[in-house]
Amino acid sequence: MATIPLYDTLGADTAEFIVNQCEIEVLVVDNAEKAEKLIEIRKRMASLRHIIVIFEDQVTEELVEMGRQAGLSVHRFSDVIKEGERNPKPEVKPKEDDTYTSGTTGTPKGVMLTHRNMIIAVPTSFNSAVDNFAPGYFGEDEVLLSFLPLSHMMEQDCHWLMVHYGGAIGYYRGNILKLSEDLQTLKPTFFPVVPRLLNRIYDGVMAKVNASNVVVRTLFNVAKWAKLMDLQRHGIFQSDSIWDKIVFGKIRAAVGGRAKVILTGSAPIADDVLQTMRASFGCMMIEIYGLTECSAIGCVTWPADTRPGHCGGPASCTSLKLVDVPEMNYFASEGKGEVLLKGPSVTKGYYKEPQKTAELFDEDGYMRTGDIGWLRKDGTLKIIDRKKHIFKLAQGEYVAPEKIEALYARVGSVQQVYVDGDSMERWLIAVVVPDADAIRKWDDRVTGKKRSMEEICADEKVSKLLINKKRKY
Repeated sequence: MATIPLYDTLGADTAEFIVNQCEIEVLVVDNAEKAEKLIEIRKRMASLRHIIVIFEDQVTEELVEMGRQAGLSVHRFSDVIKEGERNPKPEVKPKEDDTYTSGTTGTPKGVMLTHRNMIIAVPTSFNSAVDNFAPGYFGEDEVLLSFLPLSHMMEQDCHWLMVHYGGAIGYYRGNILKLSEDLQTLKPTFFPVVPRLLNRIYDGVMAKVNASNVVVRTLFNVAKWAKLMDLQRHGIFQSDSIWDKIVFGKIRAAVGGRAKVILTGSAPIADDVLQTMRASFGCMMIEIYGLTECSAIGCVTWPADTRPGHCGGPASCTSLKLVDVPEMNYFASEGKGEVLLKGPSVTKGYYKEPQKTAELFDEDGYMRTGDIGWLRKDGTLKIIDRKKHIFKLAQGEYVAPEKIEALYARVGSVQQVYVDGDSMERWLIAVVVPDADAIRKWDDRVTGKKRSMEEICADEKVSKLLINKKRKY
């Protein structure tokens, strides 16, 4: 059986494309609302036969009948489990999993990954980074808090890792605003995150520090320096030092108080954010670089390497090389160029996309990532650019929008930002999605009114607030 994860935020058109391309017969959803939406577009998905609903108390006779009229069978998750117990699985040859990656333009691509890809990539890379550095540090007593989408390749890797070690997995309740409460309840020892979450924690910490008196600010900076020096000199991850008791205890408690390994990936993380979190949490902070096409693992940082600004060296299952990108003045002979990866963790191609598969690999079988890297003398890789995500403005200036987006995403009241430009114009434009919670708090404090988000966003004062914050960055 091949599994194809779907983001529930993809939209009907993209979900329909993936279902039809893969000829999916069975879809698993968490609630009846999503089942109803699928039933409504059933006529556009000829292969679909069954919908399984996890929250089975929402499976009503009306929903089952609605599905039947559309040519679908709607099942409760528990009924499927019982059916499997009555009918043991036959021996079948393993198939690839297809994990769809959106890329930057066009329809999503189905990345074919096998069980072998992930089984090789995950334990070997983690073992080389953690177990070789601190044997016995990570084991069967670990607890993972899962809050990233399971269609996210890094999250799938972490699940395989817990299976490998025999650890436990706890799932957040589905409300990101309640994540802090879930952390306090589960108290995970292993916590994979994206930089945006660490940015939020960092911004909250620094806002309090900067609002304090000079004594508190000095104490914080000295404590941070002391912990990083201990780590750099002795390779010691401390969570019970004097600095933890008087400075960092509450910050560590924000992620449950038991963190042993925090894994960050999917996007670069700012140097000061990484260093501050490393000192505050008192645990291994490991940064990974990868794409869906290489099982999300291409490079991994060494736990004792406290220098920020890089994503480590090639994972133990991966070979890496750089190739010239002359149109952007990057040359492998100077240690800079497009990053290419090869190894047993790399996909064999895109599902039903022979042309794109051929374009993905070079003549030696290395996979093109599209990322521009700087391979430093110590063997670590720093991602410095994106090969395709660059455009020229009317005045001839080249712009890499991802760098601007990453900078503006640090603004506390911004949730998402998209930057674009046109070669016929001299300026950039940005589409900004505000952080609803932060904006509401600001509005309550300034106006004293309980306004809807539509009313708040229509207020010119809010636009000026966001623009002024961006200018500071």
